[in-house]
Amino acid sequence: MSGGGGGAAQQAAHSLAFRVMRLCRPTLHVDISPLKFDPCDLLFGEDLFDDPIAASHLPRLLSSQSNTSTSDPSDLSYRSRFLLQHPTESLGLPGLLVLPQSFGAIYLGETFCSYVSINNSSSFEVRDVVIKAEMQTERQRILLLDTSKSPVESIRAGGRYDFIVEHDVKELGAHTLVCTALYTDGDSERKYLPQFFKFIVSNPLSVRTKVRSVKDTTFLEACIENHTKSNLYMDQVEFEPAQNWTATLLKADDHSSDHNLLTSETSKEPILIRSGGGIYNYLYQLKLSSPDSAQLKADGSKILGKLQITWRTNLGEPGRLQTQNILGNPITRKEIELHAVEIPPIIILENSFLVSLNLVNLTDRVLGPFEVSLSEHDSLDERAVMVNGLQTMTLGEVQSFSSLSFQLNLIAIKHGIQKISGITVYDTIEKKTYDSLLELEIYVDLE
Repeated sequence: MSGGGGGAAQQAAHSLAFRVMRLCRPTLHVDISPLKFDPCDLLFGEDLFDDPIAASHLPRLLSSQSNTSTSDPSDLSYRSRFLLQHPTESLGLPGLLVLPQSFGAIYLGETFCSYVSINNSSSFEVRDVVIKAEMQTERQRILLLDTSKSPVESIRAGGRYDFIVEHDVKELGAHTLVCTALYTDGDSERKYLPQFFKFIVSNPLSVRTKVRSVKDTTFLEACIENHTKSNLYMDQVEFEPAQNWTATLLKADDHSSDHNLLTSETSKEPILIRSGGGIYNYLYQLKLSSPDSAQLKADGSKILGKLQITWRTNLGEPGRLQTQNILGNPITRKEIELHAVEIPPIIILENSFLVSLNLVNLTDRVLGPFEVSLSEHDSLDERAVMVNGLQTMTLGEVQSFSSLSFQLNLIAIKHGIQKISGITVYDTIEKKTYDSLLELEIYVDLE
């Protein structure tokens, strides 16, 4: 518990005064006494184990030395104060806790908890005390306590009235705890006392993100850096995907035993990010929840989602942050797509075969009728697959966000691995041509 600074100077006419103390957890006391040592280090050298006869007497020497080095409670000479009685004493942590001596740093995402005491320093009683406590930031003013409906009846001379206020810190920058009291003093005069306690809220960590898109998969890398002076233990770093997205956290292969895997499911060990610039990276794989849905691809939203981060400090003080929306590469707006539904498993040279296709309308309007053909950009000598029959197929209209199935009758004129490319779809109403919609590889057998 530490005293708050920044209070306004008190006027002599006021009987009451506010005192603010921040409620926070103590820290571990570190013993600054000289380093202790084991007496055996002074008696035995490293070459003792080179002599097998001397090494055989080592257990007896150690036992006799431990008996002589045991501290005697009645010994007031402190002659054994530098002796290491237990291995844990080398850590310099005697198990004592120390209350903070300053207001300390306050970080975004923490809960500011303050113990407020209003003291009557006069020689007479004050009555009907109305107390208000507000948290003022650059953007808003939040009421934390108001006793207007039930005022404090009286505070005797030399007495006090105590209360606790809490506030979840959600803004950076300057904050002011405004404490006011409206009371009646010993002369039956109504007086108003305002006091202000200022502090600065800093950012405990920074989050840097990178977005990469590989075909239909998006990868999100998040780098979290610790800016505080204490270690942070990440209880939860979860990505909340936006609508129509799914997220999977990618981790390195863990070769631990089945027992350890079972333990990790029941109790998740927090991830340590060390103080003063420690970092940790997270990698998420994002996919559209319904990749075949035409509505999702037509929407074209860039919002991927948000990161929810919760942590604790060395002594368990919690913190929580939520990032702003993370933006990715916009989904390319397409009007139509062409998918291959079925291809014959065996294709014989110069024998016709049918390829089943599906034409998808990705818009909110009716498209078509269409004409489907193979592109004539390639010369006749370079073509490996041609249309068998009519060179142009006529299709009807395709409703919004719907599809139409059809078949192309093709024939292969070259053997080996060949490509079916150059399928062109022409909208006869909008006079618009869609090409390079689909490219397939097939194997053409001789017989």
